Amino acid sequence: MSEQILLYFMLGTAGLFVAIIVAFFYIRKKMMTKDTMYVASLVEGTKESKFSMEVFYQKFYVFCSKIPAIRRYTLKIRRRVEIVNLEDEYLTRKQVAQVMFKALLLIFPLTIVIIFLTRSDYMLMSILLLFELFFIETIISGMVDKVDNQILREQIDFFAEIRHAYHEYNMVEEAIYEVAQNDEVEVSRQAEKIHEVLISDDPETELEKYYDIAPNSFLKEFAGVSYLTKEFGDRKDKDGASLYLKNLNNITQEMQIEILKRDKLDYVFQSLSFISVLPILFINAIKGWAISQFSFTSQFYNGTLGFYMQIGLILCTFVCYLLVRKLKDNGSINVSANTENPWQSKVYKNKFCKKITDYFIPKQGTKEYRSVTELLKQTASPLKIEWFYVNRLTIAIIAFFVSLFIFFQGHRMAINYTYTEPTADYNLLRPNV
Repeated sequence: MSEQILLYFMLGTAGLFVAIIVAFFYIRKKMMTKDTMYVASLVEGTKESKFSMEVFYQKFYVFCSKIPAIRRYTLKIRRRVEIVNLEDEYLTRKQVAQVMFKALLLIFPLTIVIIFLTRSDYMLMSILLLFELFFIETIISGMVDKVDNQILREQIDFFAEIRHAYHEYNMVEEAIYEVAQNDEVEVSRQAEKIHEVLISDDPETELEKYYDIAPNSFLKEFAGVSYLTKEFGDRKDKDGASLYLKNLNNITQEMQIEILKRDKLDYVFQSLSFISVLPILFINAIKGWAISQFSFTSQFYNGTLGFYMQIGLILCTFVCYLLVRKLKDNGSINVSANTENPWQSKVYKNKFCKKITDYFIPKQGTKEYRSVTELLKQTASPLKIEWFYVNRLTIAIIAFFVSLFIFFQGHRMAINYTYTEPTADYNLLRPNV
């Protein structure tokens, strides 16, 4: 019985082997068709024979999009970059991956150094890691601002080429189309989009849509002037000059002033964000030096007053850092996060949170309700009044628990120092041994 089973097994194996060979030759014959060979020849010319950074950045973007810790920063950068790279998914992913790769190359070694140097002081470690996040965000914003500054500088040459093309064709849409054929500059994509707006069936509606995605106000002005000139024709001023070209000159002058302003801001605030954070880096160093030279200062630093003074210094440094960033803001691309379904909306949809929030929201028709609504409109805030009060309550809750933790920590330090305080001496200066 066992020999018969072995025979069947061998016959089945041989039959399967023959079937595999037949299937191989059949599939190979199908793949050798004319169309398949043509596609293979096209693919062969695009294959990379060695490591390619282009492919690496595309894969690195996908990797960053899947990691929860850095996915937020990846999407934040993408929202700003994709405005410049209209409908160019490949270039958008590449630029986002480049920024994230440079940032991660900086943040990982810096994190390791901070943990190694402050491993004995967990409070200082957590503070430095927190400020590291803000510092890295500043660097990322600076990298993205370079993309916006680049397209702003390209617009100078772009408008100069528009002038020459307009003299040649005397038609706005033709002049823009001619200049848009230059694929070497980023602003060409904007020119193509503006050309599509001008030749569309409903240019006024398309122009309004373009206003929402234009990377800067100068391109908005240019698109609006081009639309008016195409619809109503070009006019001459009292000197016989073209009003369209005169408007282009005015926009160019405004751009040159904006470029000079941004360059000056970059020069004045160069490294100032890092300098504003420096005080907290020397808290422990100054504390150790003071205690080693003046023994009575240990009562101050190891007590609650010294602890609260350190917290105050950290808060002051944090406020200075935010002010420096606000002053350095050049008003470039500023895309807010999701305004259709933000986290405030998700919190407010919760029945329990909604019930608590509604207790604090002023009733409709009251003076306070009108005042808050008017302030939100004046500041051009995307928040609804419900989301605004969710923010206020969230900040209040966080501040309460942080303050509670600080007071408990200070109280614990006072108790611990009372039990462990050494016998006081009267030497103001610690003698050198």
